[in-house]
Amino acid sequence: MSHRNARLTFHGRLLLVQRVRQEGWAVAHTAKAMGVSRQCAHYWLKRYDQEGEEGRHDRSSRPHHSPRQTTAEVAERIVACRQAHRRGPDWIGAELGVPARTVSRVLRRAGVPYLRELDPMTGQQIRSSKATAVRYERDRPGELVHVDVKKLGKIPDGGGWRAHGRGNVKQDRTRRIGYDYVHSMVDDHSRLAYSEIHDDEKADTCAGFLLRAAAYFASMGIERIERVMTDNAFAYRHGRAFTDAVAQLGAVQKFIRPHCPWQNGKVERFNRTLQTEWAYRHAFTSNQARRDALAPWLHTYNTERRHTALAGQPPISRVSPT
Repeated sequence: MSHRNARLTFHGRLLLVQRVRQEGWAVAHTAKAMGVSRQCAHYWLKRYDQEGEEGRHDRSSRPHHSPRQTTAEVAERIVACRQAHRRGPDWIGAELGVPARTVSRVLRRAGVPYLRELDPMTGQQIRSSKATAVRYERDRPGELVHVDVKKLGKIPDGGGWRAHGRGNVKQDRTRRIGYDYVHSMVDDHSRLAYSEIHDDEKADTCAGFLLRAAAYFASMGIERIERVMTDNAFAYRHGRAFTDAVAQLGAVQKFIRPHCPWQNGKVERFNRTLQTEWAYRHAFTSNQARRDALAPWLHTYNTERRHTALAGQPPISRVSPT
């Protein structure tokens, strides 16, 4: 695979060689047809003549020699100074006579956590880091589903500040209208989603939602759910009704690490899309109007909306409706 700024890909270089060496094209004409300079064409032809098929691959841009590379001894001193004093790159760099940027690079290569993740008194790591920052995707629909609840404030009758402006709405702070709890489930492989709005997030409500979501997935071609991933909310971890619902599906329940919501990232990202494209897309004049708009939007999301993680295709493209 060529790097992202290359004018010719691996197959483009093959086409260049074929046109010049096999079909007899002139180098200048070939270069013009392929949108590159003659020097570039001659370069890849020379590489092919010297190295054969392997010559069409990119080479590493790493230098053969790095005389100014930070030595292992200096790197060890940087790490030791960080562990002893728990100070930042600017302080360590001035103390050891090393540029602060070099200190940062050495600490990142050594896997030393950031100061913001450490307890200032003991130096122990107390905050989680994004250990699952590498993107992953399950191989087949139903292998893993992500479940979560999004809490949204209800819309007062006649519309709230989004419909009339902040300065035109008189708030009665003694009157509480409550919240909508949007329960959602997203398939890891296909990104197929299902959502319902409820008045709470209790275990019985979560269990009923899970079973109905599984039935919807089955109607769309995902007949079996193997794993259910949730956060550590009380209803998910300790709710007997939800645990029984997972067992009824024949699935395995999995929990994310505490305070690591990115591990449940598929549904967390869906919640964000849900807000921007449904909940806050229009200035609704009643809470029921917003509720009624969820099902049509969800149908569009699953069957028409282009998804960047699916090469511009909707989630339905990865499942087989029955």
